[in-house]
Amino acid sequence: MFKNQELGNLLLRIILGLVFLANGAAKFQGGIENTVGWFDSIGIPGFLAYVVAFIELVGGIAIILGIGTRIVSVLFGIIMLGAIFTVKLPDGFLNGYVYDLVLLVIAIHMILNGSKLYSLGHMLFKGKAA
Repeated sequence: MFKNQELGNLLLRIILGLVFLANGAAKFQGGIENTVGWFDSIGIPGFLAYVVAFIELVGGIAIILGIGTRIVSVLFGIIMLGAIFTVKLPDGFLNGYVYDLVLLVIAIHMILNGSKLYSLGHMLFKGKAA
């Protein structure tokens, strides 16, 4: 039997992964060049659109499976900080960065706590860490 905290961590991990997976897929499906152009238009190097979309897509899958949860969560946190401070902050809390802030806090929770329940990484590498 598992503890409530482990179940909560699993739910947060899966939702975080699904949200980023969906956003990464949308960037590619909508035409990644549109995202590149938008990045350029707001003063962010366009090539970073590829980096962000790749992290969101592959990282979303990895975190859902429980592979590299803490590392992926750090990357998600960096993306959210970038989104908040480069785009969303001027629009205020409710109309701007509230959603990004929630994702950032979930990512920080995953960095601090991880998620072992139904984690492929935990199943494969249990006991192999120093």
